[in-house]
Order: sequence, then structure tokens, then C-alpha cells
Amino acid sequence: MSSFIELKNVKKTYEIGEQKFNALSGIDLSINQGEFVVILGPSGAGKSTLLNLLGGMDKATSGSIVIGEKDIATYTDKELTRYRANDVGFIFQFYNIMPTLTVDENVNLIKDVTNTSKNSKDILKSVGLLKHADKFPQELSGGEQQRVSIARAIMKNPKVLLCDEPTGALDSKTGIEVLKLLKQQSDEDTTVIIVTHNSLIAEIADRVIKIKNGKVESNEFNNHPKNIDEVKW
Repeated sequence: MSSFIELKNVKKTYEIGEQKFNALSGIDLSINQGEFVVILGPSGAGKSTLLNLLGGMDKATSGSIVIGEKDIATYTDKELTRYRANDVGFIFQFYNIMPTLTVDENVNLIKDVTNTSKNSKDILKSVGLLKHADKFPQELSGGEQQRVSIARAIMKNPKVLLCDEPTGALDSKTGIEVLKLLKQQSDEDTTVIIVTHNSLIAEIADRVIKIKNGKVESNEFNNHPKNIDEVKW
């Protein structure tokens, strides 16, 4: 695997009235292409801020964020929109799928924003939802709805898949199924980054990054990640 993501002295400061809040206080880290990465840390540590910067949903106050040899910290709003549309897939704790659209229609929404999309039927088959293609979200379980959001995210063939507590609203059995789908994406050379409070997920990661007080406390490569079925959930 080759180095794919490099952050150098990344800072993010929010101004609330006359007060300034340093969400990130100088982040340095590197991630290789195709890695399955877990970011851990307490609430308020800066995990979600980091994810937002990697996804181009927010801009760093200073520092560089190089992804695939391009520094997205220098991008204009238009360039960030194009980056989000073509290069990044997003998966959240709460599925953010359209209740008035079928499974297939939800997944095909991606075709409106990118020209790199795959065939929706192939994607739905890969996540075990082909037989539910014509159903509406309310007809699905929570785990199935999360799989719809995964299908939508990977439909665009992203270089990076960013996941914010993707199993947080699921029971352990369903969460394991979702993690297997995400791990499969990293096996296919997509860089998967998961922000979570669940330290057990770190046992299956290629890399574990711990964030505390807006800084990287540790960034360790796991030479012997466990198989998902080996973890005592």
C-alpha cells in the first residue's frame, strides 16, 4: 500500500461570538491507500471535525490536507463540491436516506452528482439488497437501511469512505454485518475511515488513530488485525 492521505499541522478554530474554540490544535498523520482505519477518542476530542475536513465539508483554519497528492485545504468551494461529489463516500449513524424513494431510487441519487457511478443493481446485489430494490425505507430494518446508505456511498466508486459511528444505531449482530461490508471496501482498495466510540472495532483495523484534545495522541499500524468473527462483541 502507498501513502495516500497526509495531514500536516492541521488546525481548526471556530469563533463563537468573541470566543475562539480550537477543535483541532495541530494534527499530523498519514494513512495508506486501502487501509481500514479507526479513529477513537472521547466526545469533544475533535474526531468529527477531522472527518469533516477530510470529507471537504469544512475548511481547515491552517495546515495541509493532501489526499491523492492534492491539497484539498487549498480548494475553493467549487473544487470542494466536486471533490465531495466524485471522490468521497459518506456513511452516518443515522442513515440519511429519502423516505419517499425506493431503495433503488435512493442509491441512484448519486447519478445526479457524479459521473463515476456504478450500476445500481450490481451494488445492491453486493450489499444483499437486490430483492429489496423496490421497497421503501420504512419497509426495511435498521440494518437494511444502513446497507442502503452504504450502497449509495459506494455507488460513486469513491477513493475514500468516511463513516461516522456507522454501527452506533444497530444491534451487535447487524453491526457486524455492516462492518463486514465496510471491510470488503478496503479490501477493494478504498480507504475506509471510521470514527467511533466503540474500541472493539479497533481490533479489526489496519490502523488505529487516537485523538485527544484536538491532537493525535497515537497513530499505530496494526500488524495483526483480527477477523471480524474473532472479536468478542
